[in-house]
Parts: sequence; C-alpha cells; structure tokens
Amino acid sequence: MSTEEAAIGPTKSSADRIAEGQKRRSDISRVRHKDLNFKDRTFDPIELLLASTEQRLPELLPIKWARMQTSPFAFFRGAVSIMAADLARLPHTDIQVQLAGDAHVQNLGSFAAPDGKLVFDFNDFDETIRGPWEWDVKRMATSIVLAGREADHKQASCEDAAETFVERYTQSIASFAGEPILQVARHQIHREKAIKPISAALSQSQRATPLEVLRKLCEKNGRGEPRFRDAKPCSWRVRGDEAKEVLASLEPYREALRPESRHLFGLFRPVDVGFKVVGTGSVGLRDYIVLLEGNGPNDPLFLQIKQQVPSAYAPYLPNVVYPHEGRRAADGQRAIQPLSDLLLGWTSLGGHQFLVRQLNDHKGSIDLTQLRGTGLMSLAVVAGELLARGHSRSGDACMIYGYCGSGTKIQRALREFASQYADQTEVDYERFLEAIEKKKLKVADGPKS
Repeated sequence: MSTEEAAIGPTKSSADRIAEGQKRRSDISRVRHKDLNFKDRTFDPIELLLASTEQRLPELLPIKWARMQTSPFAFFRGAVSIMAADLARLPHTDIQVQLAGDAHVQNLGSFAAPDGKLVFDFNDFDETIRGPWEWDVKRMATSIVLAGREADHKQASCEDAAETFVERYTQSIASFAGEPILQVARHQIHREKAIKPISAALSQSQRATPLEVLRKLCEKNGRGEPRFRDAKPCSWRVRGDEAKEVLASLEPYREALRPESRHLFGLFRPVDVGFKVVGTGSVGLRDYIVLLEGNGPNDPLFLQIKQQVPSAYAPYLPNVVYPHEGRRAADGQRAIQPLSDLLLGWTSLGGHQFLVRQLNDHKGSIDLTQLRGTGLMSLAVVAGELLARGHSRSGDACMIYGYCGSGTKIQRALREFASQYADQTEVDYERFLEAIEKKKLKVADGPKS
C-alpha cells in the first residue's frame, strides 16, 4: 500500500460492499424482520414511558398525556421510547446509518431551504442517532399503517401503503447504490406539488411567514414594541433572570455557527423571549423562543432553543456517545439532509443542552385528513425515497442494497411487521388509557395546543 493510500485508509469496492451486505443475511434472514416476539418483552410499556420523562418539566406532562390520549397514532408519536426498546430486543443487520430516529409521517413536512425555496423533507431530529437502517424503516412503516387507520382506510389499504413505502425505499437504495456518490448526496424530489398531502403542507408553508408568526405569538406593549403574548398553558412570555439567561446562551450558540451564518446572525438584535409547548413527543422539554429584529420591525426572526436529551435509542447503542445532545441533533440533521436550516446550531443553558434553529420559517405539516383516498399511498412513495436518500447520505447504500436485494422478501416481511406493530400499539394505547383512568397519569384539562 502506498503512503497516500495509507493516509486515506483501506477502502472496498462497491461490489465488495454489496457482497458484505449479502453476507448479513446469514446473521438475520430477510423474512425474520416480520417477527416481533412480544412474549419476550421484559419491560412494562407504561413504566418505560414514565421513565422517559425524567429530564422534562413535570408540570407540562399532563399536556403530553392529553395529546397522546387522542388516538393510537398520537400515542405512537409520543411513545418512541417503547418502540426503541422493542426494536433493540430484536435481531438487526447492524448496517449503520444516521437514523432520523422518530420516523413517522407527521415528522415529514415542508420548510424554507437556505436559498428560500420550499422543500419537503424530515423536519424533526430530536431522536437522531447512528443505528441500524431498518429501525427507521420499521417505525415509518408502522406509522403509515396507524395514520391510514386514523384516516379511515381499510386494513388492506394501510398494509399496501406500508409495503409500497418499503418497496420505494429498496428501489431507491438500489438506484443510489449505482449512482455517483455526490449525485446521491444532492438528490432532490421534484414531484411534491402533485401529491395532495404534500401540496397542502407546501401551501401552509407559503402562509407561515415570520410576519405571520409575529402576529400569532406577539402583541404590542404600551410603547408599540412586540412582546410575546401570555397564552398559558401552551405559550407565555419569559421575564427577568430566566430571560437574561436565555439571551446569554445566544453567545455560545453564535460561536457554534458556521462563519457565514455567524455574520448574518450578528445583524439581528434580540427583542423578547418566550416559551412554547410544541409537538407530542417533545412536550415537557424546555422550549424557548427568541424574537430578534433585523432591518426594522418588518424583518423578524424567531429562534427556537429546544432542550435535547439523549435519544430514546441511546441506551441500546452504548458505543454511540455524544458530548452535547444539541450538537447530536444538529449534526444528525446535516448528515441526513442536503438542505438544512441556515441558522442550525446548539447551546447550553441552566445545566441542560439545547438545539437552536429557526422557528416556523415557512414550515408546513402533514394533515392526516389529507391522507384519505390516494393521499396515503402517494405520501408512502415519497417517504420511502426521502428515507433512502438520508440513509445513503449517512450510511452505505451498497451494503443496504446487498442485504435487501431486488426481490420482495424484505417488503413483505416489513409489511407484516408494520401491521402487527400497529396492532400492538393499539394494545399499548389501551393500557395507556387505563393508566389515565387509574390516575397513574394526570391529563390536562382545557387547551392542549
């Protein structure tokens, strides 16, 4: 080996990596992915759910339970810790990628890219971590079944959509394995507007301007200056020493930014600080919002400073260690996406670690009512391609392709897994409702969003 080769490190050809993926079938055959073996569960799902809230604000948890109470799919969204434990007890390929982590249909959405164009992609990376590729695929496939049920699809239609998602994932992986690596890294999807649920999200994005966010979240004080509106229990203005501490955290955040972003951020001045309860899985985490002003009152910028705790998958991946959970989320997002938030960064505050990003910058989300008719199947196709691109950017498409192959074995196995896991989620949901009825979990009254 030459000096130059030694400096770069040993490499394998694409054919070698495909062959290595094929060899993983001897460790876990493709048909075994349908197995769930719930009899082997050694944990109580409700106790595990409670344990996952350890670093959260206890006074906000009743809002989390109330949001999860609305349906099995809402419960699924807030219970990633349960599925992480189930996935970890099952055999896996150990072909590593950057996992989106909480891969489900409502963590897909639209937002403004750095060049201002609207794109559709994954939009939540709180649980991102390096792990086996199939964990993301199994969670997304299950979410498609549960979302389909909530959108009044028949069972066969839900299962067909889940299988279509896996089919599109494996087809995309096969295609990416044969394409130039940098071309794959830049891959964009260009048919979003023809798909009803995605078109609706893009329309929502067009309306969600910073000025519209300003109107919704703020009011004028006696001097005509914008201030966050108090709308407890879901949002309120932060005052005094707490607000000063939040603003002080912007300095280490600024240092974490890339040089070009650091310059742009330096042109904004902070105006006010608020707190906002967001999402379902995220409820209970500290989530500050900062209003900044650029070139006058018509140039607002909202930054979200969102607490990050270890990924739900972290206990089962002991060799994956991150010194800062905010940086884990930011680096994971950049690894998965070709276009990420220009102001993505991280900071620390009050003994906790935070991700910092723009809040609601032209963001739109998936409306489950738009998944009726052909919407579910169309979204499943796009989800498969997006996840395959993220895994190809952050892992090895050749190895995944070698394992999956070009047949239908993996597609049928994961279809069955998704259907069975959706059934089990509904069982766990009933146990969750029983825990609420027995006062083990307190549910908030009044507004929950």
